[in-house]
Amino acid sequence: MAAERGGCSLEAVPLPPEVRESLAELELELSEGDITQKGYEKKRAKLLARYIPLIQGVDPSLQAENRVPGSSQATAAVSKQQKSRSTNSRDERFRSDVHTEAVQAALAKYKERKMPMPSKRRSVLVHSSVETYTPPDTSSASEDEGSLRRQGRITSTPFQSHSNVEPWLNRVIQGSSTSSSASSTSSHPGGKPAAASNTATATAAATVLADLMAHTQLDNHSAPPDVTTGLVEHLHHERPQVASVRGVPRGYHSSILETADGVPVNSRVSSKIQQLLNTLKRPKRPPLKEFFVDDFEELLEVQQPDPNQPKPEGNQMNVLKGEPLGVVTNWPPSLLAALQCWGTTQPKAPCLTALDTTGKAIYTLTYGKLWSRSLKLAYTLLNKLTTKSEPLLKPGDRDAGSQQIGFLLGSCGVTLALTTDACQKGLPKAQTGEVVTFKGWPRLIWFVIDGKHLAKPTKDWHPQVRDASAEIAYIEYKTSKEGSTVGITISHASMLAHCHALTQACGYSEAETLTNVLDFKRDAGLWHGVLTSVMNRMHVISIPYALMKVNPLSWIQKVCLYKARVAVVKSRDMHWSLLAQRDQRDVSLSSLRMLIVADGANPWSISSCDAFLNVFQSRGLRPEVICPCASSSEALTVAIRRPPELGGPPPGKAVLSMNCLSFGVIRVDTEEKLSVLTVQDVGQIMPGANVCVVKVDGTPYLCKADEVGEICVNSGATGMAYFGLLGITKNVFEAIPVTAAGVPVSDQPFTRTGLLGFVGPDYLVFVVGKLDGLITVSGRRHNADDVVATALAVEPMKFVYRGRIAVFSVTVLHDDRIVLVAEQRPDASEEDSFQWMSRVLQAIDSIHQVGVYCLALVPANTLPKAPLGGIHISETKQRFLEGALHPCNVLMCPHTCVTNLPKPRQKQPDVGPASMIVGNLVAGKRIAQASGRDVTQLEDNDQARKFLYLADVLQWRAQTTPDHPLFLLLNSKGTVASTASCIQLHKRAERVAVALIEKGRLNVGDHVALVYPPGVDLIATFYGCLYAGCIPITVRPPHPQNLATTLPTVKMIVEVSKSACILTTQAIMKLLKSKEAATAVDIKTWPTILDTDDMPKKKLASIFRPTSPDMLAYLDFSVSTTGILAGVKMSHAATSALCRSIKLQCELYPSRQIAICLDPYCGLGFALWCLCSVYSGHQSILVPPLELESNVSLWLSAVSQYKVRVTFCSYSVMEMCTKGLGTQTDNLRMKGVNLSCVRTCMVVAEERPRITLTQSFSKLFKDLGLSARAVSTTFGCRVNVAICLQGTAGPDPTTVYVDMRALRHDRVRLVERGSPHSLPLMESGKILPGVKVIIAHTETKGPLGDSHLGEIWVSSPHNATGYYTVYGEEALHADHFTARLSFGDTQTVWARTGYLGFLRRTELTDASGERHDALYVVGSLDETLELRGMRYHPIDIETSVIRAHKSIAECAVFTWTNLLVVVVELEGSEQEALDLVALVTNVVLEEHYLIVGVVVIVDPGVIPINSRGEKQRMHLRDGFLADQLDPIYVAYNM
Repeated sequence: MAAERGGCSLEAVPLPPEVRESLAELELELSEGDITQKGYEKKRAKLLARYIPLIQGVDPSLQAENRVPGSSQATAAVSKQQKSRSTNSRDERFRSDVHTEAVQAALAKYKERKMPMPSKRRSVLVHSSVETYTPPDTSSASEDEGSLRRQGRITSTPFQSHSNVEPWLNRVIQGSSTSSSASSTSSHPGGKPAAASNTATATAAATVLADLMAHTQLDNHSAPPDVTTGLVEHLHHERPQVASVRGVPRGYHSSILETADGVPVNSRVSSKIQQLLNTLKRPKRPPLKEFFVDDFEELLEVQQPDPNQPKPEGNQMNVLKGEPLGVVTNWPPSLLAALQCWGTTQPKAPCLTALDTTGKAIYTLTYGKLWSRSLKLAYTLLNKLTTKSEPLLKPGDRDAGSQQIGFLLGSCGVTLALTTDACQKGLPKAQTGEVVTFKGWPRLIWFVIDGKHLAKPTKDWHPQVRDASAEIAYIEYKTSKEGSTVGITISHASMLAHCHALTQACGYSEAETLTNVLDFKRDAGLWHGVLTSVMNRMHVISIPYALMKVNPLSWIQKVCLYKARVAVVKSRDMHWSLLAQRDQRDVSLSSLRMLIVADGANPWSISSCDAFLNVFQSRGLRPEVICPCASSSEALTVAIRRPPELGGPPPGKAVLSMNCLSFGVIRVDTEEKLSVLTVQDVGQIMPGANVCVVKVDGTPYLCKADEVGEICVNSGATGMAYFGLLGITKNVFEAIPVTAAGVPVSDQPFTRTGLLGFVGPDYLVFVVGKLDGLITVSGRRHNADDVVATALAVEPMKFVYRGRIAVFSVTVLHDDRIVLVAEQRPDASEEDSFQWMSRVLQAIDSIHQVGVYCLALVPANTLPKAPLGGIHISETKQRFLEGALHPCNVLMCPHTCVTNLPKPRQKQPDVGPASMIVGNLVAGKRIAQASGRDVTQLEDNDQARKFLYLADVLQWRAQTTPDHPLFLLLNSKGTVASTASCIQLHKRAERVAVALIEKGRLNVGDHVALVYPPGVDLIATFYGCLYAGCIPITVRPPHPQNLATTLPTVKMIVEVSKSACILTTQAIMKLLKSKEAATAVDIKTWPTILDTDDMPKKKLASIFRPTSPDMLAYLDFSVSTTGILAGVKMSHAATSALCRSIKLQCELYPSRQIAICLDPYCGLGFALWCLCSVYSGHQSILVPPLELESNVSLWLSAVSQYKVRVTFCSYSVMEMCTKGLGTQTDNLRMKGVNLSCVRTCMVVAEERPRITLTQSFSKLFKDLGLSARAVSTTFGCRVNVAICLQGTAGPDPTTVYVDMRALRHDRVRLVERGSPHSLPLMESGKILPGVKVIIAHTETKGPLGDSHLGEIWVSSPHNATGYYTVYGEEALHADHFTARLSFGDTQTVWARTGYLGFLRRTELTDASGERHDALYVVGSLDETLELRGMRYHPIDIETSVIRAHKSIAECAVFTWTNLLVVVVELEGSEQEALDLVALVTNVVLEEHYLIVGVVVIVDPGVIPINSRGEKQRMHLRDGFLADQLDPIYVAYNM
């Protein structure tokens, strides 16, 4: 589009006069207001429709003048860059100078950016750098107008003439075009299209028109986003009808009428129409049900194809027929017949010379010897070992994928392995001396075939030498992209036909000498070096891989020494010999007539070939000798370049645009050197074969001539099938290519080769990649080899060890993501590696326009190797996914490459609370509210009901049942440490009261901090304070080993609560005043400290009696998980109401015993420990959770010993028991622990029930008689410490499954168990008597319907009366205790819990016969993370992360700026730390559609957890920001 947005006079546009007239009329109508802007748009677009394609600049007619017919210049374009200079300093294998220059140029475009370096331990964190970093700009600007006027070229070697260039290539040479109108040119390559006679005027027209369009085109960004999720018909969002014309500019909507704030842009529109328009814009009232139906799903973005992407335009290709197989009169009927012939007629002729690792010839096998040994072996196998023929195994290297090979052997039914003496000695042996069974392998008999083990055939035994048939001759294994190993069956007939075809194509003649560097057990090494050579009585010099490792020049020396005519190598061998060529001046390669490059199909082999020729041309190597070939395990040899004397055409080269290749289109590219792929041909197809190129996916339609597809072969010389795998055999070996019309091209099936390529001029085959290396990222195909080459071009030898780089893709969030793993040199520093990584990312982004998802560096020599030294890709991928790669550096870039995340959620415009209620009524839903039993109706005849004050209850109990035991404290050995009966407790309380009044000189209403370990002292001093009229505050004592962190909390509570005195034990008193304490806090500012260890026995003159039940009884202080210290006020009325509710729910009477394993400092734990026994008179067995650290089974043993029916614990206690007693249930049973007495075991919690923990606890202790129904949870919070509690009666807690994605949108969608994204939620116990609960909208504060997510509000007589102080957050929490609904029942005063949840009416009935309402707690509002417009609960993300790897012990998440930070505790060796980065990123993307910004890996125990077992995420966040976590590794995901 043109740059100026200003209006342009129409006069400058050379449009036909009638069109201009109509345009002028339109303008007039618009200015008069007779037509809406939209109508104007429509008509105008219609008028201009014929001229619009010009605007995009894609009309090919514009370039008609610039074209070079036949491209005479193309021949001259054998640019000097193609001749690779050879330097020793780098990996040449994937090397091309052009590419290296391209990469360097691409990198130069990127300015040095500050990127946050990942930090390992001992390195300092730099925090600022993340904010300053902006992700690289991924818009690929190289694809627009500028790229259209290229003159393409096909570089060719100088002696190639262009007379035979196919017409499609001619067109490619003339410049690529993407518009459909190009077809007019293609039919007359020479003629100019009639549309524009003068390019200049046409271009001018385009520019002016572009201006004209721009004048009215405001990009769609200006319109406010449509947040009504399709409820409102936005009329002004319809597209104009022009869309049918190709090349309408993107964003050409008629949303011109408004800017973001709805002001009309074009003031010429008449006011009447503007009015009409405004009414259209106003959303219609949606029907009521829309508020209640979850009418949208979180949908992943589907990548829309780029309208400008190149499309193939050539004619459909025809099937290519190879030359006919020559008829040879004396051709043997089978390979065995040939061997028999040579073995008997030419027994002295050499067949194979084997070399040792020094390069000396160990022995030469003659044809006579080969024949006689084959006979002996055959005879021995048939007569001595077994009766039926079985597939045999030649031992190869045991490599990374050996388990899969073992599986293949098993499935082929292999029972016998043949090996040599030397090889057998090298195999690992068991104690018995037999070869061990390898993992995954079948049981094998290992048989050594050296002479002495073979039996001589009897005189009358003659082998059957049959003609070649369709029976299986051998099975060759291959490993697929996924890592599975398959066996390809080759028949006797195919084997013979293939030897015949190779003989003809390579012109093999009798007694020629051939050197072979390849693995002789499979592929080209087997075909040339074992089969075809025997067919032609050739002499093979076999060069072992071990020798090449020692002396890379060895193969050249042997060619020279044996005057070999043919050599079979890989480009790697050519490359290695280049590195060593300095040492050898006297080699000559003049004897070679063919240098077969077996991996010529790798596009990057061309650089090795060029460099090799460059160096060895002076040593007698003729250019035409180099013969790349293409082969595949399924189709054997597909194509091979013939030397000129065999009638081969001159070799070709193509310089292809990498961008077009990624769309599967061939475009020759010249100027844009940055992203090109230079490929060489792999010659012509094999004699007797038919070849075609078909589409890669789906039905095998024939490709067009300029389209990349999979090469398919039909000939007698291909494999037959995948052994035992009928399904994929049909797909691969029996493909039937069809024309566009769907007509089969042949009645013969074709075999898919797995090679991607096209057929070029002279019927030469070009291969651009392998199906196995294909990575499809958002619709574009990239080749793993190409990405490797780009990475290697970034200063390779300085950094990458031996050029070892693996590239593969992993599927994350429904798309392939590129992973690049490289071995770094041992001496590389952190800075080096980080710099290299960031440069590689930039290079790949620039050249391939694709983002790398993960870049990992591993130490040298640690990637799994394939048999001949390459990298085992599928095994590497497997290790990456299992977290077993152990990288030493990782860089993840999910932000740039994950482009299909759902759009961030736009908040719906608020629906008023009134319409919510009406809507619920219309939808037949009840308003979500529930209550426990009504307390006023319940008569409990106990005396205690009459007492409003706990102090009165204790006195009354001391008088009526003085010796009734109330408390029993156990120590870690399980013995009773102390007890208290009613009278003992009363007397101790009196003593404390006297001390407070006399020693402490306290007045009524003073605050007293009680700093005691869990025990009876704490309870006695609490009642002592009540007796004296003081206000007690229970405080957890500081930890003597950890004063620095625990003492400041004590100090803070004492200060915030304004305590006038501290009561404690002597030991703690010493601690509070110690030198160590002085380093943590100012010990001079403590209030009076009294120790209560030995107090005088004095009687209290009078026990204080409050004047009203609303007076303050005690303060309950606790630190929330978000790190806020809050104290709530509990009145006397609330305290007794709380005790009464619990008493009714749990049916507590003086005859009962309950066991409590909780911390007694705040919330329900404190109430159960200190208050309830006194109120209800039951006996409490107190088990301090701290004692479990030295005796895990203490609590459960006590429960069993005292036959307790009701017990309470915390999640941390439950976790300790589950982890610590998991293996000891049998021991406990032996000791007589029996839990069948337990009716309810309640976990006291202020969070969503942890189902997995409670379930594993139930399962684990089922063996000890624990009923499956016993375990349940409670729910309380700061405003009301006990809202739900399962109790003894009432239905069991129910579990529902909700859709986690709907939860993020604050909705509840119930789903079936096991459905994707489902999250189990368990009811948090029954609502207590006297408690009413309602669910309110977090923002409008209106009531919500059944099963809707909102904030839980509670009203009850035992609500706290308010915050005493919220340290640091006073203003925020004013309305927590006195909230009223904005609609409906606006009278009731509620307390807001700060927790999200929902109510659901179940089918169950409760004790009163009503249907039971279940309350489900989802999580704390303060804890939730707002990301991408959605609300996430940390626990959900953490659960996913913990499942990602076995070594993740614990995890916590929080946000920092707008990044999601995941902190992971590693329970394993530090080398596993970096494995976790990718796994954590993957799982959070997959399950939560979130990109992790920072992954922090720390030691176990770093994540702070409070006494209730809750993670303190805010403390962790502060620690992270202050750099106090001492992390093992911090990864910043780019």
